[in-house]
Parts: sequence; C-alpha cells; structure tokens
Amino acid sequence: MTYVELNNGYKMPQLGLGTFKSKDGNEAYEATRYALEIGYTHIDTAQMYGNEASIGQAIKDAKVNRKDIFITTKQKVHSNLKNMEKAFEESLEKLQTDYVDLYLIHWPNHDPKINAQSWAFFESLYESGKAKAIGISNFQKHHVDALLKTAKIKPMIDQVECHPGLTQVPLKAYLDQESIQIESYGPFMKGGVFEGIWKDALELIAKKHDASIAQVVIAWGLYKGIVMIPKSVTPKRIKENFESLKIKLTEEDIKVIDGLNRGVRVYTDPDNSPWGPYVE
Repeated sequence: MTYVELNNGYKMPQLGLGTFKSKDGNEAYEATRYALEIGYTHIDTAQMYGNEASIGQAIKDAKVNRKDIFITTKQKVHSNLKNMEKAFEESLEKLQTDYVDLYLIHWPNHDPKINAQSWAFFESLYESGKAKAIGISNFQKHHVDALLKTAKIKPMIDQVECHPGLTQVPLKAYLDQESIQIESYGPFMKGGVFEGIWKDALELIAKKHDASIAQVVIAWGLYKGIVMIPKSVTPKRIKENFESLKIKLTEEDIKVIDGLNRGVRVYTDPDNSPWGPYVE
C-alpha cells in the first residue's frame, strides 16, 4: 500500500474502498469484509449512504486491528451544534469505534457562514481526538477560500469528483498550494471511461500493461498523488482495483490520460446542488 501524509502528519492509505450506493445489509457488509481480507486498509462511507452499521460490523468481524484501518465518514447536513454532535456520535456507534480517521463535511452550504459554523464543530472534534483528521468534500475553490478566512485548522482533505473526463487540474494545483490533499470519488465517470473517446485511449494503455481500463484509471490517479476510492461490491472488481497498486504507467501514458479532460461532470455540481442544507 502507498500512503499520503496529510498536513497534520497523519498518514492515509492512497487507495481505499468506496461504498457509495452499497446497500446497507449484506451488500455493504460483504464488500467491506472481502476488501479487508485481501489487504484494503481504507474504507470510505458517509451518513448519507446509510450503510455505516454494516461497515462497522464487517470491520469488527474481520478481526483487524483498529489502528491498522483508516475509516472515513461524512456529515450529512449542516445543523446546530447539538444535532451535529448527535450525528457524529451515531456514526461512531454504527461504526463500532471511538474515533474516525477522517471526518468530512459532505457538501458545502451556499452560505459561507454556515460552512464556517460547521467547520468550527469539526475543529473541536479534531482537538478532542475523536477525528484524527478533518476535511471537506465537494468544495470548489471559492468554497475553500471562504472557509480558510475563518478556519483555525486547515482542512486536510478535499474529496471531489475527479476522473479522466474531469481532471481538476486548477483545483488540484490550488489545493497543493494550500497543503490540502485532493481525493477522488467517481473515478470511472459512472461507467463513462468504458465508452467513447475515453475507452479508445484507455484501452490502448491497458493492453500495453496487461491491465483493465479500471486499473489504468486508478493507477493514473495514484501516479498524480490523488487518493482514490473506487466503489465496487463485486469481489472480482474489488480485487482488480486493489491490484492497480502494481501498475506503473509511463509519463507518456499520463500525458495521454490527462489529454482526455473535457470538463465533464457526471455527478452533482456543487454550485447547483440540493445537498448540504442547514437543518435545525
């Protein structure tokens, strides 16, 4: 496994299992359990996904040492302090742990003051040790800029949509400058990398390395220093994704993949999002 070091010195596995749309119950449980058995040490979930309990049980049943596992979860909505505390404690209970490795604001609110209020709560969790690292998700540059004006502690991560169709070069350059680690969700573009111009280019690279298109996409992200959390519930694909760690792309391969950027967003645009509401 390769690791990235966050701006607070905490180490994070660069490849993890994403669990978005992994159904609570047997599906999320089996995917997580299998991933841990074959060597994954990083599991990404969220309150919004509704599968924290299954993931917590899988981690417990896998009999892995808690300190060897990196668990990320995310706050569903912005709210008052009491409700945010309650949501976090419920996550800990479901995950059967007394801390998380990374806690993220899942979506920015349209009001910077609300983001700042939530972030102050996140800072308190970090200072208490209940979250070993704290960060944000789906924050565009202007969201981050606004947050940094009041933040006492800089976010350690920004988890965003990032893939060959949306390479996020300007955002990554900005985050690098601010020492905020970029993390990619949706690396396969909801299947878009297996179609059209992306398939044509990626297939050639995949054949050269005796790899799959999915493995090439993950290897591309790892090469660029991006944390990757591909989602799958299929054992064969979970294993295939993990084996991307062995693939060494060339600089020419990277240039070709970088050239596939079309600014294509396949998930919700954070600037026009119904997510991240403030709920009393």
